[in-house]
Parts: sequence; structure tokens; C-alpha cells
Amino acid sequence: MTTTILIHLAIDLVAILALVAGTYFPRHHRRDLFVALLGVNLGVMAVSSVLVSSSVGAGLGLGLFGVLSIIRLRSDELAQHEVAYYFAALAIGLIGGLGSDPVTSAVLMALVVATLWVADHPRLLGGHERQVVVLDRAVSDAAVLTARLENQLGARVLGVQVVKLDLVNDTTMVDVRFRRDRSQTSAEASEAARVLESAR
Repeated sequence: MTTTILIHLAIDLVAILALVAGTYFPRHHRRDLFVALLGVNLGVMAVSSVLVSSSVGAGLGLGLFGVLSIIRLRSDELAQHEVAYYFAALAIGLIGGLGSDPVTSAVLMALVVATLWVADHPRLLGGHERQVVVLDRAVSDAAVLTARLENQLGARVLGVQVVKLDLVNDTTMVDVRFRRDRSQTSAEASEAARVLESAR
């Protein structure tokens, strides 16, 4: 039994390090979440291993994990991709702790890591972005709003949702999804670098 747990622990460590150190941190550089993902993964695996080997029901254990995840997600605002990494870390820990066949566990963990690696790759839908923008005009016409946003962002607007239309202060807050051309992004970066260089 101890040998099996150690094997699952080794597989879990390889998987979570591949997820966090090999995929998440090089792309997003958030140290606090790096620590949180490691801690959550190892904590979940440890607790689930104890629950499997004891008389406590698995349903109670899963319920505790659900409560802990809700508390964690409510204590700090996470982006959607960070939520995906968070639950991937939970899933890997559960797979390792529930004590199934080591080969099956390794395959499932590899599937989770590979899915996040591909889905969060910068080249996959890399030009698509989302921003909350506040315009210094109250614009109620959808076509005019889209044209103004495209001019301001220098990108093709794919979707706009008006969050707040303030007629008193003459402002419009919008949640906008847009697609920036890669060549245009490179040109803007070159122009910004040129401006900074000339300002020195």
C-alpha cells in the first residue's frame, strides 16, 4: 500500500510540475498562484489518499474539496484561465489520491496537462482579446459604438456588451471582444519601442 502511494505521489509531482512550472508560470508569471496550485494539488492528494484508506465516505471528502475550492475562488479574483489551472491542479491531485492503477492515473494526468498546454498556448486564438473599456462619450447606437471602438483599439471588434451607459457624465462602459492582427501588433510594438528609444 505504501509503495502504491509513493508511486502515485511521484506521478502526481511530475504532472503538477509539468502543469505549473512547465506551462502556467512561463506563460503568466504569477508567483502567488504558482504556490497556490502546488499547495492545492498536494493537499488534495494527501487528504484523498487518507479518505480512500479510511472509513470516511468519499462523498464527504469530495464535499470538503468543493467547499475549499469555493472559499479559495471567492477570496481572490481569478481570470478564467487561472480557474482552469486551479481545477486542473485539483483534478490531478484527486486522480493521484484516489489510488487507481498507476498507468491509468499517469495517462489521465498527462491528458489534463496536455489539454491545458494546448488550450492555453499563445498561438491558439492568440489575436483574440477581451477588455472593459470606458469611452468619454455616451454612445447608444451599436454601429457607432463598434466603429469608435475599432478606431480606438486598432482592431476588429467581434462583440460588444454595454455594461453602463452614463448620460449624466457622458461616458459608456463596454465589455468588448476584439481580434488584433498579428502584423499590426508587431508594428505597434516596434513603434512603441522607437518612441521609448527616442525619449531617452
